[in-house]
Amino acid sequence: MLYQNIITIEPGKRSGKPCIRGMRITVYDVLSYLAAGMTYEELLEDFPYLTKQDILACLSYAAEREQQTFSFFKASAAGWEE
Repeated sequence: MLYQNIITIEPGKRSGKPCIRGMRITVYDVLSYLAAGMTYEELLEDFPYLTKQDILACLSYAAEREQQTFSFFKASAAGWEE
């Protein structure tokens, strides 16, 4: 899943947080709803302008950010060991 075509960041929108297709719903919003127990179907019903691809893009974006964070801390820890 290439989230780069779906997730947008605009400095003047939602304080520059990653949003979906330039709308005002953020990646954080979608992930929070999923973490609270909402299903894909419930999200799509409550937010009819979202698509399943939008939700998958949010998950893909979060996974990549997690990997980047892990890599950063791993590199930082290696620097302390020297």
